[in-house]
Amino acid sequence: MIESAERPFGELPAALVDEVLKRTEDISQKLLDDFEQVRARRQEWRASLEQAGLLHRDAELPYMPIPTTCGVDGSYAVERLLASDLVAAAAVAVEGLTPPSETRYWPEPRHLVWIETEAHEAETGTILRALMIGMELELAAQAPHEVVFLDGSLTTPLIYFNQALNKSRDALHLHTTARFLDRATSILEAYLTILASTRSDRCWLAIPKYTTRREIGQKMGWSDTYDDRGLLSFLLKPGEYTSPRPLQQPTEPWHLNLEPLESTSRETASRTADKIISSLGEIQVVYYRPYPWLPALRLEMSRAVAENQARLATVLHGVRHQCGAPAVMEPYPLYMADRMVKHLPKAIPTFRQVTSQHIAETYQGSISEVFLGLHGYRTESGG
Repeated sequence: MIESAERPFGELPAALVDEVLKRTEDISQKLLDDFEQVRARRQEWRASLEQAGLLHRDAELPYMPIPTTCGVDGSYAVERLLASDLVAAAAVAVEGLTPPSETRYWPEPRHLVWIETEAHEAETGTILRALMIGMELELAAQAPHEVVFLDGSLTTPLIYFNQALNKSRDALHLHTTARFLDRATSILEAYLTILASTRSDRCWLAIPKYTTRREIGQKMGWSDTYDDRGLLSFLLKPGEYTSPRPLQQPTEPWHLNLEPLESTSRETASRTADKIISSLGEIQVVYYRPYPWLPALRLEMSRAVAENQARLATVLHGVRHQCGAPAVMEPYPLYMADRMVKHLPKAIPTFRQVTSQHIAETYQGSISEVFLGLHGYRTESGG
């Protein structure tokens, strides 16, 4: 591992490395041109934001006490074995830096996990990913904190749920599919709780690391070359944020295929799904840059939060309080949850070795058969 890190080109043909290095000169020049264009037009674009009434400072908002926070993230892995698949998914909630006056007790466990052996199936990853996101939503909905950070966009769960439901008919033999369908109604209710954010003492905030959406750019008529987060990272000064803007909607209406669910739960799930789709149409987006060492953070939140000055102030104060370390490029509890849960795929081979040992202790045949059957070819993972 150390050797590969010190010699990144060690296994590549010398001619290939030479060609890549030559091409990086052209790429460097193109990136330089982009930076120069942004620098040259920065004041013009900032002025247009101010004229449009989209630029604000966090100091303008009412002062709110430091809120309690937590971050939720998840990860999954599918270990492809010779005889079967070993699958695992986990969601972890991590408490943020707590205010000095906080005495609330947060009972454990603060995680949810699923691990199972499955028959070989191409769609296992699709179903497992949806189950993982469902566990994230359930943890987030139950967290007793004033501000709860979620990794990714608020639209991501609906997309992945729909993919999993569409594929579930072809994967009904999987334990993971049965688990996902059994928990679907509860998961959708947790999703709706987060999207609606009707409780005045709870705010759920999605912070995607990567996005191509352009709510601000479309309104301002900026070039499609720039996505909002990339450009606003250069335009916003520390402590500035943009006015809440409606989430950019897809070209096709949101849809959730509930046909695979049992008829007894389908009607309830359908009502919840309708409310979810309605709530997605009212999600608001704010870009906020709390410190000079941070890029602009994309914050997706309920309209009930964005249009209430006190709740918006609480959200921004929570983000600022959890982003105090220059080495961490996102709120602290989200960063810690990501670091913790991303170790799951790396740990799967170890789980497999422990399983092999347990089987070998009682297997009546040749031990070599056990190790051959549990030989891992590759691990597919995501989060």
